Amino acid sequence: MIQRRAVATTLGAALIGLSGFAAHAQQAQEIYIPLVSKGFQHQFWQAVKSGAEQAAKDFKVKVTFEGPETEAMVDKQIDMLSAALAKKPQAIGFAALDSQAAIPLLKKAQAAKIPVVAFDSGVDSDIPVTTTTTDNKAAAALAADKMAELIGKSGEVALVVHDQTSRTGVDRRDGFVNRIKSTYPNIKIVSVQYGGGDQLKSTEITKSILQASPNLKGIFGANEGSAIGVVNGVREMKRNGKVVIIGYDSGKQQKNAIIDGSMAGAITQNPVGMGYKTVEMAVKAIKGEKLPKVVDTGFFWYDKTNIADPKIAAVLYD
Repeated sequence: MIQRRAVATTLGAALIGLSGFAAHAQQAQEIYIPLVSKGFQHQFWQAVKSGAEQAAKDFKVKVTFEGPETEAMVDKQIDMLSAALAKKPQAIGFAALDSQAAIPLLKKAQAAKIPVVAFDSGVDSDIPVTTTTTDNKAAAALAADKMAELIGKSGEVALVVHDQTSRTGVDRRDGFVNRIKSTYPNIKIVSVQYGGGDQLKSTEITKSILQASPNLKGIFGANEGSAIGVVNGVREMKRNGKVVIIGYDSGKQQKNAIIDGSMAGAITQNPVGMGYKTVEMAVKAIKGEKLPKVVDTGFFWYDKTNIADPKIAAVLYD
């Protein structure tokens, strides 16, 4: 009898151990995908985050979303990427501020068999299994066509770009500049300046461009912070209505600037779709599915005439 009771006790303990192990295994099975973004302050990134969170619900995975306070903080972003990789996630989403600086860490991810999905901004490496992004060169070329049309295909224009280290900064600059140079011989680009996507810095840059080029006809602001800085700089220099402003991205201030006429129009991306696709591609990569090299999440031109169109309104964000 005593022997039987001892066996039962041992068996009970083993079962408790097994159930604890099963619970632990279930926890371990939860797929975790951190997303390290280029920033957090712009409405654009908040929209990307909401798309990622929707996909996390749909695919029953856990995601986290973080980025540095400003898009000039390359070192801080690298620290965030390092901390995310230390948690041994099943996959990771990454929007590089500096397409070169992150490569050593991405090599670590590759060695640990953690698939990297690049989003918004790719890296100069074949480590990412795919990149969910806007075709930034084509979008900026469309912005150049719109600018040319609005200034009568002649005159001086300038660019205020967020940076020259990320793929988005480089591609938007080159897309705009190359289209002007190849198609509009009577338009001269007098200045390309970089404001780190910071509104205040971009305002000051815009003012100095306007001082140096009194005959300037147009300025292209290559992301949300740059474009708002351009609007503010033009306003502060009392050049409203004399300089055509074209922006990139959306957000409340840009939408208001288009409605009140201080900005002619802008390119909007599809940030919610970008966040969603990043998580979806990460889930597919974890399952070992074959992925396209680039997932194009699309772009649209919007101005006063179509800002309220339901198709456009769906990809604008506050």
